[in-house]
Amino acid sequence: MRETVHRHLGKVVAGAALAVAGTAVMVGVTLPGTAGAGETGGSEGGGGTQAARQEGRGPGEAPPGVVRQAPAEGKKGTGRDPLTDDEIRRVESIALSGRTLGAGENVDGHPGPQRLSVDLADPEADELDDPGAPRRADVSFYDYRSDALVTRTVDLATGKVVATVTSKGVQPPLSRAENAEAARLLIADPLGAGLKADYRDATGHELTSPDQLQLNGAVYRATPGGQPAVLGKCGEHRCVRLFPKVKNGPWIDARWLVVDLSARKVGRLERH
Repeated sequence: MRETVHRHLGKVVAGAALAVAGTAVMVGVTLPGTAGAGETGGSEGGGGTQAARQEGRGPGEAPPGVVRQAPAEGKKGTGRDPLTDDEIRRVESIALSGRTLGAGENVDGHPGPQRLSVDLADPEADELDDPGAPRRADVSFYDYRSDALVTRTVDLATGKVVATVTSKGVQPPLSRAENAEAARLLIADPLGAGLKADYRDATGHELTSPDQLQLNGAVYRATPGGQPAVLGKCGEHRCVRLFPKVKNGPWIDARWLVVDLSARKVGRLERH
């Protein structure tokens, strides 16, 4: 077992590019020092520029230890502006109203469906050139009790739900909470022994919580004869294939393990 674990971890660093490539589309990263690159000018006058040079700073850069506050965000956006924080909170509350969603269940098994995303809704075909078109938001949840994706469209002006779509077998990208719950189930399962051994080898500490890992995940769908029976309903059920990484350390190769979040079970895929 230990020999297997050591070989497993040895593949982690070499296979890091594979894990990154598999999840790059889900993660947006701004590297330090790249934001604002190539911009010129700024609010500093000639004296500010001279002082910046004396301190070893470039024109327009803030002095060391100074954080420039972002512009205040209004409570309401207009047109195709991104949703504000206030709008997101408001439409989530509106979308959650009603018996159907109230009877749902989230990934932890608690009452209420799992929140997935809140997005500005696309305009209707006859509204594309209308600057005064209604501003709407699509709020998506996954109900683990019925294994259904529920999307409710809220009119931001009236505060009313104008459409509700319930879909089976539709699996949008996983939320952070779902990735964390998948890792929690894997850590507690006998099939997670290799993951824990790899973590111990990399850090010298025991892995007991998802908080010790950086987690990305991808939805897994079953293919005929391509997985053990325990994972046969993946696609109908919500299943995740994890790409865990030791914080400030190596990736851990867990791609052969799949967690069925709906059934709360773990399965191992055959290696080919």
